[in-house]
Amino acid sequence: MSCCAPGAEGSFDRPLPSSAELKLASRIVGPGLRQTDLSVPQVHCGTCITAIEKALNGLPLVERARVNLSMKRVTIIWKEKVGNEPADPAILITAIVGATGYDAHLFANMEDAGDMLQRDLIRAVAVSGFAAANIMLLSVSVWSGAEASTRDLFHWISAMIAAPALIYGGRFFYQSAWKALRGGRTNMDVPIALAITLSYAASLWETMHHGEHAWFDATVSLLFFLLIGRTLDHVMRDRARAAITGLARLSPRGATLIGADGSREYRAIEDITPGDRIAIAAGERVPVDGVVETGASDMDVSIVNGESAPKPVKPGDQLQAGTLSLTGSLVLRATTAAKDSFLSEVISLMEAAEGGRARYRRLADRAAQYYSPAVHLLALAAFLCWGFIGGDWKQAMLVSIAVLIITCPCALGLSVPVVQVVAAGRLFKNGIMVKDGSAMERLEEVDAVLFDKTGTLTLGRPRLLNIDRIDEKHLALAAGLAVHSRHPLSQALAHAVSGPVVIFETVKEIPGQGLESTTPTGIYRLGNRYFALSGPDEASPGNGLSETVLSLDGREIATFRFDDMPRPGAQSVVASLSAKGFETGMLSGDRREVVANLAIRLGLHHWQAELSPKQKAQFCTSLAEKDRKVLMVGDGINDAPALAAAHVSIAPATATDIGRQAADFVFMHDSLEAVPLAIDLSRRAGRLIRENFALAIGYNIVAVPIALAGYATPLIAAIAMSTSSIIVVANAMRLNGALTKSVPSNAAQSLGEGARLA
Repeated sequence: MSCCAPGAEGSFDRPLPSSAELKLASRIVGPGLRQTDLSVPQVHCGTCITAIEKALNGLPLVERARVNLSMKRVTIIWKEKVGNEPADPAILITAIVGATGYDAHLFANMEDAGDMLQRDLIRAVAVSGFAAANIMLLSVSVWSGAEASTRDLFHWISAMIAAPALIYGGRFFYQSAWKALRGGRTNMDVPIALAITLSYAASLWETMHHGEHAWFDATVSLLFFLLIGRTLDHVMRDRARAAITGLARLSPRGATLIGADGSREYRAIEDITPGDRIAIAAGERVPVDGVVETGASDMDVSIVNGESAPKPVKPGDQLQAGTLSLTGSLVLRATTAAKDSFLSEVISLMEAAEGGRARYRRLADRAAQYYSPAVHLLALAAFLCWGFIGGDWKQAMLVSIAVLIITCPCALGLSVPVVQVVAAGRLFKNGIMVKDGSAMERLEEVDAVLFDKTGTLTLGRPRLLNIDRIDEKHLALAAGLAVHSRHPLSQALAHAVSGPVVIFETVKEIPGQGLESTTPTGIYRLGNRYFALSGPDEASPGNGLSETVLSLDGREIATFRFDDMPRPGAQSVVASLSAKGFETGMLSGDRREVVANLAIRLGLHHWQAELSPKQKAQFCTSLAEKDRKVLMVGDGINDAPALAAAHVSIAPATATDIGRQAADFVFMHDSLEAVPLAIDLSRRAGRLIRENFALAIGYNIVAVPIALAGYATPLIAAIAMSTSSIIVVANAMRLNGALTKSVPSNAAQSLGEGARLA
């Protein structure tokens, strides 16, 4: 049993997209780079993935290509120019079709495609089941000792019933096998197609020569069980990706646009562009990201922050796609296209979870790639041995057919991706996005957890405490600089100042340091004490508060002090991680007194203060050189190098764009409980993947000798093969059960030289 029914999803029968259509449907992802998502419905195993990615990555215009097995999606990053010539994206389609024989289209609605596939599979199961039941009834008379003429008549009737059933139900396997062979490859459906064809041909030969036995009943029953297995597999995989399809349903198909003259027009969501004015009535979902122009409403924003309490919005507030207006009508001005909206980004993160080429995934793909040719050789060897040694060529044919069926590596091909899909769905239900399946594998290995301070261990919503003791002129200067930064301290300062602010023409932000502006008066700086005062200066009072210093030409003008509360549950999360054997630490650019105070409050093992972004990354790298597996949790621009340098990384949804892009996981809630939860689930997913490997290998160790010995008929082989795949998928679904405790890591080693004990 393989993972999809190519004939069904391919039955859209759409013409291949043109270069203009491909370019229009693509989106810019970098300087000179575009991304195109293609639907390739026939992809269903590791061999398919390897063939498609090899064909695409060999093209000069392709930067990288990745196949998502569950979504039947190929994501391609391609260059707009090759040399000095504009690139022709139609080459992407030509490469896939020419090298693999698979049709490729612009990605269609996955829910509609899945429903169509499921309907076709159910019809095929019904047809093959009806045919099998009738042939079985005819076979009863043959088994009961019918006369030769009656036996031959019943055999011919059985042959006529079986033929259309094999054509209608077997088209899933035949189309897939033919496309693979036409592309010079084999896949999992080739041995199945051979087995069905050879079994029917052998039965027809016996019927034409008045033989006593024919196997039409076994042939059609074999097809019946194969289709049942494939249908169940499709349903279970559909359940596994239910989180993604559920997200897709949150996006409306279109919206009512308000024209400049006040006219209203319904437009498909794909046709909405930034700047369009959209009418949102009570009970409607926001189609794209935008800003409220008029109106007020209570919004269900649980998809964004995980909170069930409605959020009131007013003109000027930002809204994300997928949020729901509960009580009022709004007019929204779109700020993004649908494909670039928050909801699309979340769906992309979910889909990417399975696409990563983790170690387990590469191992399974490589094994499946070489498995099919080995199966064909094994079946040929069985046929020749039984024929020449046993002298019974009919039995030799049946044994080789059973070997072809029972050794199909579907369970092996499903071992990794189905676990990753289920794990990504479970993480999403708990407000955690995973960007790559390999990230879960790396998270399973961590033995130390490092946190950033501001915005990570704390909420990043500091309060300015000494505003009443600061001169208004200095407040105006500081706020004028602060509005140019998204750093939590800068934002808190800017929001605290209600009066007019000084307008600076040019402001430069130095990550991890602060803001700088060169004016005729001199160089103004707003940031940490070392940066603002251009070097060491008298230490500030050790009061444990965060501070920002405003200076002119290195001379202190004012100092702003802030208090920032820890995230909900931060102390219990640190205690939980410590109890499970993880070493915990904090890397911060803040002052030593502030960092030490928070480390003591939360019970962290180690801390580092006054670090630059480069020093944070170097610290993570130094631990990696000592074979430590570090999880970095951070949120800001200054954390991005450390997030990238760590073995695996997590960022809150409130992080900067750069921080979210650098992280492997993004959690949507305020609570840090996402960290131990992600670790627990990743470890359980790793155990289930290893169990699936053991199940798939153990099945073959037991089943292959039985088939070679002639004890497995084609029917029994079909049942066994389908059952093995279903067991692997069902084992992965156990992730939806209760989480178990983490296995303690070897955290006896220290985090390294230079870590200060709190």
